[in-house]
Amino acid sequence: MTAPVLATGHIGLNVTDLDRSVAFYRRALGFEQLGAGGDGAQRFAFLGRDGKLQVTLWQQSDGEFSAKTPGLHHLSFQVDGIDQVREVESVLKELEVAFAHDGVVAHGEGAASGGIFFIDPDGIRLEVYAPRGAEDAPAPSGSAPTCGFF
Repeated sequence: MTAPVLATGHIGLNVTDLDRSVAFYRRALGFEQLGAGGDGAQRFAFLGRDGKLQVTLWQQSDGEFSAKTPGLHHLSFQVDGIDQVREVESVLKELEVAFAHDGVVAHGEGAASGGIFFIDPDGIRLEVYAPRGAEDAPAPSGSAPTCGFF
């Protein structure tokens, strides 16, 4: 039997404050709210673009994201070009978001791909990158993947 070809569907993230997270993902990354539900302390929102679900947010957590526990390392979003990465970076700077590296960085020494690495309001590590255009950007981790240990 041949295994089916799988494609990543939506990504579900636990958050502490649904309203704050919805506002962040809409403003910072341009998502539309496709739906929402729940009540009290357990609410959720569906985010995406053009009717396609991409991220679900689940208000059911307290504390902050931890790189010390198994699970999500980081969530990455691809755009077509490095100029789009810089557009997102500009919005994130207006929102005073914390970045892992200063500006656009290459994924590794000599890599054409690269992007920005930052955290959401719950400390979840995020990336916006382009497959080309970062050839002249620094690679702060040398030959190690920039999206690795941050």
